[in-house]
Amino acid sequence: MSTDIYAKPDLSKKVRYTRKEEWHENEVNIYESADDVGIHRFQSHDGGPQNEKQPPAVQRKWFSSAVFCLGVLCFLMLTAIIVLSTCYILDKDQLQTRYNTLTTNQTQLQETVSDITVNNSQLQDEVKKLKDKIEDNNRQFEAKVKQLKDKIKGMTCPDGWTRFGCSCYFRSNQMKTWQQSRTDCQNKGADLVVINNKDENKFVSELNNMNGESWIGLKTESTRRSHYEWKWVDGSLLTKIFSASGLPAATRRQYASCCNQQGQWRQSNSGIKYYICEKQVSCIL
Repeated sequence: MSTDIYAKPDLSKKVRYTRKEEWHENEVNIYESADDVGIHRFQSHDGGPQNEKQPPAVQRKWFSSAVFCLGVLCFLMLTAIIVLSTCYILDKDQLQTRYNTLTTNQTQLQETVSDITVNNSQLQDEVKKLKDKIEDNNRQFEAKVKQLKDKIKGMTCPDGWTRFGCSCYFRSNQMKTWQQSRTDCQNKGADLVVINNKDENKFVSELNNMNGESWIGLKTESTRRSHYEWKWVDGSLLTKIFSASGLPAATRRQYASCCNQQGQWRQSNSGIKYYICEKQVSCIL
């Protein structure tokens, strides 16, 4: 018995032990001393440190922790994806709304520009019509102004002329024959005076100023053989109003002059005298 106790242990034998009512068969090495056990635990067969195998319960604990961490990470990733997706959708909706608003505004602006273009074209047409109308009015106005100026000019007598009624009268200070006198009056845009009434006769007499006789626009013309009559330069005949003017009956070519000291007309067939021209002017506008 004592011999068996101190005998050398058989290290190749196997032993059985139970843990929590579960049987496990493990190979157990029996060492000669406690030092051998300590050395064998921390060193491998080749002399290096040996990792101690962990029991299944510890492995399950580490696995559960890893699964939990992965689950948390997945949850966080899923939450982040949901949040980002929501933000993306909201931003997309806002951008779409802004795009629609900008599109609507652009359409309205295009319509406004089109309306402005049409209005501008219409305004240009109106401006052109107004310009044409203004130019036409200006032409009419200028024509009326010219007409008024001509009328005003026609109502006034040139320098050296005297107005009476609707005529201007000029008494020359030179003496010429009757025909030369008429030619000079015509060159002035007038003719020898034609006396139409007693008032005009009085005016012509005063214009003559008793400074010698002056030729007037009256002469004899032959109507048929050896028959003459007094006729004015405008083609009218001498009226009965002046039958007492002192002129004799026309018997040959003669010319009349006004007036002698008694205010009567005189006839002459030659010679030179002063002369009186008459120019018609406008009486009213």
